[in-house]
Amino acid sequence: MEFQDRVLTCIDCGSEFIFTAGEQLFFHDKQFKNEPKRCKGCKSKRVAVLNSNPTPAQNYHYSRVETRATCSQCGKETTVPFRPTQGRPIFCRECFTQRKTMASA
Repeated sequence: MEFQDRVLTCIDCGSEFIFTAGEQLFFHDKQFKNEPKRCKGCKSKRVAVLNSNPTPAQNYHYSRVETRATCSQCGKETTVPFRPTQGRPIFCRECFTQRKTMASA
């Protein structure tokens, strides 16, 4: 398959940029389905913005909830990394791993 340079329009700034034959070959080899939508300058800006602002999923570690609860099996006071749902059992680390090993056996 032979590729030829193509002129595309950036969706951010509206300027035209060249999608070279070499870039097309790279996209084909990697089995990318979509052509690039942004020129190199706009793509660099977008990557910089995305890397500087963590998404809520990336920031989840910092807003993790620790809740005190009583183990449903042994009655020991424990903390869990979530808000318990009413009616569902809570297990301390020891009881949880014990139940997990019994279930896998």
